[in-house]
Amino acid sequence: MPASDRVADNNPGPDQGFGVYIHWPFCASMCPYCDFNSHVRDSIDHRRWRTALLSELNHFALETSARTVTSVFFGGGTPSLMAPETAAALIAAVGKRWDTVDDLEITLEANPNSAEAGRFRAFRDAGVNRLSIGVQSFRDQNLSFLGRRHSVAEAKDALKMGSDVFPRFSFDLIYGLAGQSPRDWSRELDEALEYAQSLGAEHLSLYQLTIEPGTPFYRDGVKAAGGDVGAGLYEITQEKLNEAGLPAYEISNHARPGSECRHNLKIWRGGAYAGIGPGAHGRLPARRRTEALYQIHTPERWLAAVEQKGHGTAKRLALPRRARAEELLMTGLRLIEGVGRARFQSMTGRGIEDFIDKDGLERMTVGGFVEMDEAGLRATAKGRRCLNEVLRHLLA
Repeated sequence: MPASDRVADNNPGPDQGFGVYIHWPFCASMCPYCDFNSHVRDSIDHRRWRTALLSELNHFALETSARTVTSVFFGGGTPSLMAPETAAALIAAVGKRWDTVDDLEITLEANPNSAEAGRFRAFRDAGVNRLSIGVQSFRDQNLSFLGRRHSVAEAKDALKMGSDVFPRFSFDLIYGLAGQSPRDWSRELDEALEYAQSLGAEHLSLYQLTIEPGTPFYRDGVKAAGGDVGAGLYEITQEKLNEAGLPAYEISNHARPGSECRHNLKIWRGGAYAGIGPGAHGRLPARRRTEALYQIHTPERWLAAVEQKGHGTAKRLALPRRARAEELLMTGLRLIEGVGRARFQSMTGRGIEDFIDKDGLERMTVGGFVEMDEAGLRATAKGRRCLNEVLRHLLA
């Protein structure tokens, strides 16, 4: 693969900086396709939640204080529903408890409802410098189907405000709805790209709709575009984003070179991060192993645990070498750059070939699904279209 097609990565070692992920679990309503840890509540005690999030952040800061934080990510749920004062307090706490880089990336996810967009400046004042807006569609009919509570007009207004307020911003779109034709998606994507470019957007996330077990869509038997239609929509997406100067750096994420989401890159590359809040995950270095942490899923149970003992960790375990290696392969192959040999060796103590099936690798290489060379292992464009199947062969 030409070097120009890869994301620059000049740090092959395990220390890629440290990330802090903060999960706000509440939404105004539940979207029928969503399988994230999101909950609707009639009322929220923001002061109590602020105190609890700060408590858990301080808990993890005590054991990772030697690390340097390079990114903070507020995810959810809908973090733009939290009080801006809560975001400000958490960002200030990160700065007090850890060393941070000068260009610390602080991302907050938001919906484009007018009420939330009106709080953008308050979040910018709190320290957020990167906004990720869940637009999902530039068609009102599709927004209604997806259970979104905003219109296309509101989304455009929010994007304009976001571009005015934040130095970096991104937005999400979902495609692959049942009945969505290549022509329909092509036209919608053209409109979205034209508007994005008029605002100077440097990052877009485009997700193909999947129907996950446990969601209302799954319960109701809703179908998504599949097979050849889904593959065709994916190809249209790649072609148009490349033409717009926003090549993919991960299966669903596109950016101008240098504008990739640093926090997510860290996670896909296997970096260390603390997960704060209900249902958050974390990966912390521990001697020669990596520990996986899982916070209590239910908001009320997490809150009670934090108030009792300072954290809401449900499970903490040292990942066996093979489990860690397979995790690095599964996340790393989502990236265009693939899995680098030097980093993989430093994180596992073994080579990539020690954890993949020799015959499976040969089948996937001959079939044009993966490439292996002195730099490492990566999925080709063909392989990324069916990555789960590729991994099944490699990790047999």
